[in-house]
Amino acid sequence: MASEKTAIYHERQKLQFCLLHSLNNLFQQKDAFTRASLNEIAEKLVLDDPDKQTWTPLSVVFKPHHNTLTGNYDINVLIAALEGRGKTVVWHDRRNEAASIDLDGCDSTLMGIVINVPMTRYAGIWKSRHWITLRKIDGVWYNLDSDFNAPCSFKDSEEVRGFLDHIICLGGEVLLVKDDKE
Repeated sequence: MASEKTAIYHERQKLQFCLLHSLNNLFQQKDAFTRASLNEIAEKLVLDDPDKQTWTPLSVVFKPHHNTLTGNYDINVLIAALEGRGKTVVWHDRRNEAASIDLDGCDSTLMGIVINVPMTRYAGIWKSRHWITLRKIDGVWYNLDSDFNAPCSFKDSEEVRGFLDHIICLGGEVLLVKDDKE
């Protein structure tokens, strides 16, 4: 039986659009989401917010859920985007180690993992957060970080758990993306 290696879709970082790249890497599809679709979600979140903030001249660029020039979308956009595609986001309880996450398939609803990590760039001048996707493809877990030149495979689930525990220790957040059960 001939085996074909699956091509892995990996979108590279541009500006602060790491959430956009993470979502496309999660869905393994170019333009699964676009800037326009995420901007639309962010604007809808503002309209649906009962505690709308007062408009200021800076509101043109610095929106409540994203920066219109550079991207930098927040968790609310991520959750709304995924729920719009029939996914559920489960926040991993950071008090528990990653050993409590079923990475090996007993829970077949796990689509992938999105993590949000603190970042320091430019010799400590710029501090922000970065979105990264982990996804199991053909039985192998990959780190699809848009800052990487290419996807990086993990040797096994234990290495993934070690990576996630390290992320949690650094103040990162682990979000499990699951398919909704019918």
